[in-house]
Amino acid sequence: MPQPLLDVRGIDTFYGAIQALRGVSLHVSRGEIVTLIGANGAGKTTLLGSIFGNPRASVGSVCFDGEDITTLATHRIAPRGIALVPEGRHIFPAMTVEENLVMGTIPVGEAHLDEDRAQMFELFPRLQERRNQRAGTLSGGEQQMLAIARALMSRPQLILLDEPSLGLAPLVVRRIFEVLREIASLGKTIFLVEQNANHALKLADRAYVLVNGEIRLQGSGRELLADPEVRKAYLGGH
Repeated sequence: MPQPLLDVRGIDTFYGAIQALRGVSLHVSRGEIVTLIGANGAGKTTLLGSIFGNPRASVGSVCFDGEDITTLATHRIAPRGIALVPEGRHIFPAMTVEENLVMGTIPVGEAHLDEDRAQMFELFPRLQERRNQRAGTLSGGEQQMLAIARALMSRPQLILLDEPSLGLAPLVVRRIFEVLREIASLGKTIFLVEQNANHALKLADRAYVLVNGEIRLQGSGRELLADPEVRKAYLGGH
């Protein structure tokens, strides 16, 4: 197997005395869509944070594009080509849509600002319509699209997404997953943390199931979608 773009090996992560991740290993190859599913409190957000340096893994290693980034500070990880779309979006509400997009260029500078902003407006036409509107006045779905677009403005090789469908209406959720497929077609690699197991597994090339801080199952998206244990736990038995 060629060297993965992201290679997480045996990481343990703690919050004080509480262990959140136990011996977690996974990999994401260049061009893949990989999803991680699990219940609330399983450690999904902690895993994304550990990849991005906050909280830092105390055991094991995180390698990106062949480089060990386990001990790097977050502000040194982002310019290497990783972007995070956090749970809850965390856009800048008082700034306009366009100003939020400019903020996304901080890790890489503004050399490609015009080109990349045009691409974002093509990918998200609604953002172009609202380019001068304050981000805090957008709908939840529009804010999620802005959060994804802002992350893409840093020209990442790998985009990490934490629960992008959370709190959104079903039609909007469907559109978000369509957009993720479009982003993958642009050559981006996606690691998706998601509670909506049905949508996530249908989208994913491969998937992992995280239970109480440990990887319990892995396989193709299709395999896990058909797995009786996964169907019972995350798909309501359907």
